[in-house]
Amino acid sequence: MNKKFASLMATAAVAGLALTGCGSGSPTGEGGGSTSAGASEGGAASGELTPVTVGVLPIAPSVGVQYGIENGIFEEHGFEVELSTQNAGAAMLPAVSNQQITFGVGNPLSVMTAVDQGLDMRIAAGYSNSLAEGDDIAGVVTRADSGIEDYADLEGKVTSVNALRTLGDLTIMNDAEEAGADPEALEFNEMPFPDMPAQLEQGNVDAIWVPEPFLTSVLADDANSLVGYSFQDAIPGMPTMVTFTSGDYAEENPEIVADFAAAMTEALAASEEDPEGTRALLPEFIDLPEEVAQNLKMEELSGEIRTDQLNKTAELAVKYGFIGEAPDPAKLFIQ
Repeated sequence: MNKKFASLMATAAVAGLALTGCGSGSPTGEGGGSTSAGASEGGAASGELTPVTVGVLPIAPSVGVQYGIENGIFEEHGFEVELSTQNAGAAMLPAVSNQQITFGVGNPLSVMTAVDQGLDMRIAAGYSNSLAEGDDIAGVVTRADSGIEDYADLEGKVTSVNALRTLGDLTIMNDAEEAGADPEALEFNEMPFPDMPAQLEQGNVDAIWVPEPFLTSVLADDANSLVGYSFQDAIPGMPTMVTFTSGDYAEENPEIVADFAAAMTEALAASEEDPEGTRALLPEFIDLPEEVAQNLKMEELSGEIRTDQLNKTAELAVKYGFIGEAPDPAKLFIQ
């Protein structure tokens, strides 16, 4: 790899962490909300803001929360938001469960896995979604001369993903089976995104699954070719992150949860409608180079809970043995 490409991979590595389903990390408070009162309902109407801590990953889509903070949207809804940055999505789950963190923003499959393991988690709002058509934000890439032309050709081959038993390998297994392959005959190994291009070039793996900005970068090499967009091919518009809280907190504070979901929905919609303003926050928010931030293909931000797509994700997780049974939608989704 040339020096410019290697530098891009290193500095943009954080942009791919959204798709990590497992790992550990400890919260570190970063950022904070404005302290002046807004003029909306609840605490803001009485001149007091309700403090909430929101767990986020240090990745590009998380900037939607920061956008809402900096533009006063959460404050207008009566909230003082403090961000708690987590190194990986799984670290958020116990912290949300014991209410050290009020709300988390993370991988929906991690939330479902936590529920399957006995934690009471509730999805209060959506957050980010893959793109339903056109070029998507994550895909499977192989060498152009590998003989791998579709997902079925991955049978018996090694595909690298950043973490096992999460959205990457789940959707690839589905796509391969749909193409006529035996999903149990696929092989996966874990590898950090920045290491994948070189390992693919050296022939140490047969295919790699990468999100943006890695996807665009590896496809810029004519020696590589796209097998497919695994999210889009499995579940068009698939949620990549959701906003969640603990069952106890949701039952004890239904109005706060409903108000926060409304605030999050408004913040994400405003961020989605202002891509230039959102991208301008990225260099400082996640230490991303301005050139990468301006050209980064991002997920769709939306507070809508896409229950159909999430239920389909749960069905696939059960089918392929990622979880024992699908969560009860009536308990999982706060509507």
